[in-house]
Amino acid sequence: MLDASWGELAWLAFAVIAAGVLTGILAGVFGVGGGGVVVPVLLEIFRILAVPDGVRMQLCIGTSLAVIGPTAWRSYRAHQARGMVIAGVIRIWTLPTFVGVAAGAVIAAFAPGGVLKIAFMVIAGTIAARLLFGGDRWRLSDDLPGRAGMVGYGFFIGLGSALMGISGGSLATMVLTLHGKPIHNAVATAAGIGVPISIAGTIGYALAGLPHQAELPPLSIGFVSVIGLVAIAPVSSIVSPLGARIAHALPRRWLEIGFALFLLTVASRLVASLFV
Repeated sequence: MLDASWGELAWLAFAVIAAGVLTGILAGVFGVGGGGVVVPVLLEIFRILAVPDGVRMQLCIGTSLAVIGPTAWRSYRAHQARGMVIAGVIRIWTLPTFVGVAAGAVIAAFAPGGVLKIAFMVIAGTIAARLLFGGDRWRLSDDLPGRAGMVGYGFFIGLGSALMGISGGSLATMVLTLHGKPIHNAVATAAGIGVPISIAGTIGYALAGLPHQAELPPLSIGFVSVIGLVAIAPVSSIVSPLGARIAHALPRRWLEIGFALFLLTVASRLVASLFV
């Protein structure tokens, strides 16, 4: 299964460590779990390990969701200590995001990898456009909707997270800012919702991948690679509080522009991968 030189393996090891550091910083700065970084890195690693195309993207997404759990928790706690988390939003969103993630995991078990990449690109591009060009003009209201609307948003965030391999931070931040919440509060709250999404996503992808176990690399539990989890999660969770401190020191507009450029970079990388 392994078809790589020692030089390639050394670069991959460096990429894994760098991905862990960058994932942790992004988790703190933007309230995201860092799946946008982890998924492309894992795609390259599993390509070298000759994981079949039909299950490679699913394995990357499932592993990414497992990785971002500890990272999201550390980031959330760092933001919570500063009093920036909107606790009521997390309470309302927890259950519907679980349901949305479960639905996304079922879809991922049957959808081709290219479909998941396209879903990732469309959602990421929409969020980035809103942050770069929408400003306060792209606002649905000055306050959050009622309970039914919030439940619907929670399901959408969970579904999108499962299809993209992210903690839902990107989607949650977009929803909250569209309803008048400041970017710093949105980022802090988005970090919190990433914890239940990660748990549900990890379980869902592990179960969805069990029928494909023969095609997956060693030490995989369904569509979750234990090796990928152990390699990236410890580094990212240690670094994430640093990212939270950076976020609270940045002006609002800088945070919005940085988040948008991050999303566009990830989307561009996935566009290129469709033609490779």
